[in-house]
Amino acid sequence: MSISHAKSLRKSMTDAEWRLWYRLRAHRLEGIKFKRQAVIGRYIADFVCFERKLVIEVDGGQHDGKDSDVARDRWLADQGFRVVRFWNNEVLNQTDAVLDHILQAVSDPADPSPGPPLRGALPSPTRGEGTKNR
Repeated sequence: MSISHAKSLRKSMTDAEWRLWYRLRAHRLEGIKFKRQAVIGRYIADFVCFERKLVIEVDGGQHDGKDSDVARDRWLADQGFRVVRFWNNEVLNQTDAVLDHILQAVSDPADPSPGPPLRGALPSPTRGEGTKNR
């Protein structure tokens, strides 16, 4: 993926991505630096903390069980990154729980993956990554 593609994704973030970015940007979460729509190899991560090797993905229902996501996560893990995924509706409706889980993930480098905290919730509607009202 190219840097220009990543820049275009920054301009078209979903409501869920905007909400999470508002809480992650400018070192707002415990002073930790995150980047949004960052290029890692041939992929673009929704959010990444390079210092802690943590990738955060915010997904719509179309990501439910996709083989391409599994392969992508495997490649990122081979590069030393941990991947934490949240559904759009988790970020929109349980923002504080999502942030707590992210803090847990960055605080415990010995834990290779904190596991999905909220994945029992149903994914967002499959009509896309979410709505963009910006």
